[in-house]
Amino acid sequence: MTKRTKGDLLLDIGVYAFLIALGLIMLLPLASVFSKAVSEEWAITSGKVGILPVGFQLDTLMQVISSSVFIRAFCISVGVTAVGTLISILMTALTAYPLSKRNLPGISFCMVLFIFTMLFSGGLIPNYLLMRQLHLVDNLWVLILPGMISVFNMLVIKSYYESLPEALEESARIDGAKTYTILFRIILPLSMPVIATIALFYAVGYWNDYFGPMIYINDTALKTLQLYLQDVVMDANNANLTNKSIDDLMNMSPEGIRAATVVASTVPILLVYPFMQKYFIKGVLIGSVKG
Repeated sequence: MTKRTKGDLLLDIGVYAFLIALGLIMLLPLASVFSKAVSEEWAITSGKVGILPVGFQLDTLMQVISSSVFIRAFCISVGVTAVGTLISILMTALTAYPLSKRNLPGISFCMVLFIFTMLFSGGLIPNYLLMRQLHLVDNLWVLILPGMISVFNMLVIKSYYESLPEALEESARIDGAKTYTILFRIILPLSMPVIATIALFYAVGYWNDYFGPMIYINDTALKTLQLYLQDVVMDANNANLTNKSIDDLMNMSPEGIRAATVVASTVPILLVYPFMQKYFIKGVLIGSVKG
């Protein structure tokens, strides 16, 4: 075993200190928002809430999540995230499979086309005009179809496919298996780590999408949770946002409503991470090692 020097020890201390500082920079704002969401109103209005909550109450949070406007926006975001993730992961996996075959005729030309779309886009105005001509403005499909396949995610899955032994497919073909049987019964089950990781990427992207709904969605009945959150941040005193009476709102501070809304819209996607953790690191590392 190589003996560690003082320089190695100092390097380890520096790395750990940097990582801890980086983690605190990311966690402290979340802790502050969560504290304001559950603190007493008098403490919020007097500016006494910092990292830790002052007092404890869930009235503001309950008012926010019981709002009919919040529930509608929440259901729309959940629906777009679930349907979008399912379609995206299916289309990405199906696209990556033929491109992982090096003997496929024209594969170099196809890869150039995919890489070109990753580097260059048509721009905002042409995209908006295209969506309007396709009658997708004020249609929830506009939040799914334009970003249905991420070329970067497709390349990660393609690399994972290429890392699988070719003998698996050859033995399956000898036993009479067709291409779709090989893909759905052999390749995809073996690719669950990278599939689950890419699904998480897609889910987070759909859930946090703000720019797309802001550009393409004008109907208030189709607003997603991110647009609802924007309304709350812009005007927390609007009675329509919480569907409560003015008397109820007078007992809540605008800052407390904003914090409670941020917590209510962030917690659902955070709850997904623990279930995906076992696939996350393995999927990203294996899928990204091969170029």
